[in-house]
Amino acid sequence: MPRILIVPGSARAQALSKRLANAGLAAIDRAGGLGTLIDLAQFEMPLYHAELEARDGLPEATRRLQALIAGHDALLIASPEYNGSMTPLLVNTFDWCSRIDPRNTSGSGLAIFADKPAGLLGSSPGALGGLRALFHLRDLLGYLGMIVIPQQLTVPRAHQAFEPDGGLIDETQRARLDAVASALVGAAT
Repeated sequence: MPRILIVPGSARAQALSKRLANAGLAAIDRAGGLGTLIDLAQFEMPLYHAELEARDGLPEATRRLQALIAGHDALLIASPEYNGSMTPLLVNTFDWCSRIDPRNTSGSGLAIFADKPAGLLGSSPGALGGLRALFHLRDLLGYLGMIVIPQQLTVPRAHQAFEPDGGLIDETQRARLDAVASALVGAAT
């Protein structure tokens, strides 16, 4: 059973990306994967700065997140859109996690991303559903060496898109989410 790490791109408690990530967790389970949903608020890292890294090394939160990434077969990222791109939180998270830990070179840096499948979900209160952010995120993950599957889901007007139980209201969106989950589980097998 492939292990999928599910990462919402916002740390806000009521973030739409967290709601979409929760729906993604259920879809991964339906597709036969074993999902692990995390909250980046539990992995606080300072803004990446090479001199800070040289002086203090990797933050403990980075090491913990690197271990989670290394221990999973794929990533499913639910990203909001900030100013037409991904969140600074996601950029900073990947900046830190792509660094090599001298105490664990094989379980850190680009090695934890190499050839690992990734799936993308986008959410936004706007009409594009976070689509513009996914272009940038797809590029970033490719630069890290990940294989981003072509299937993706964007959820426009995401503030109105969810049932009280957390599922997507729209049947087409539910089917597309299941298609992303199935493709990702298949790629991770």
